[in-house]
Amino acid sequence: MCGRYTLFVAPETLSDRFGVDVEAYEPTYNAAPGQQLPIITDNEPDRLRRLEWGLIPEWAETKSDGGHINARAETLTEKSSFADAFEGSIEGGGRCLVPADGFYEWVETEEGTQPYRVTFADGRPFLMAGLWTRWQPPTTQTGLDAFTEGSSEPQADPIDTFTIVTTEPNDLVADLHHRMAVILPDEQQEAWLTEPAENAENLLEPYSADAMHAYPVSTAVNDPANDHAELVDAVESPTTAGSTE
Repeated sequence: MCGRYTLFVAPETLSDRFGVDVEAYEPTYNAAPGQQLPIITDNEPDRLRRLEWGLIPEWAETKSDGGHINARAETLTEKSSFADAFEGSIEGGGRCLVPADGFYEWVETEEGTQPYRVTFADGRPFLMAGLWTRWQPPTTQTGLDAFTEGSSEPQADPIDTFTIVTTEPNDLVADLHHRMAVILPDEQQEAWLTEPAENAENLLEPYSADAMHAYPVSTAVNDPANDHAELVDAVESPTTAGSTE
């Protein structure tokens, strides 16, 4: 899975590399579910938007029906939470790109659970495949208003949320976890946003491990309240005893 990631490159780097307006950009060393994070959506591909990480399907009755931080590539067309966004059959939702410059995975070692950060060896930012939806909280009637025709609570603002698509791991990530985020090569990024679903399915492959690098980092990253540059510093490498679920 992908449950934490980083994005702290200079805004000019993001703008130049991906051709987007970066007004909504705020760097983070510990992006976590529930946070508002910069995303590129298919309906506004030239700018970053801030969406909440944890997809809520448009049909959800309550916010607790959502919170999907990952979506398995193999079942995008089967799961009702993801199919409409993937197939582009809803107005408020579709595919998106999630900028990052690294992500975290946790493994079991002889000394306990150890976080690792996975990056490109040259530190360049990349785009992960995602889905987004707009959820409209239902209007509720309370007290005497429930018996008065046309009386209700004011309608809440819609909530835009996203999820990251995962696939089988490459050889590097396989030592850390049994899933990894779908990282899209440069030549496939526009296709993910624009191609029909039957073509987009062919893009959901593990990225080659050749250009990637992983290293252990401080367990301070375990707490999502921590968000500072020291989180990405390498620590002494532990002995790996096996990967986690």
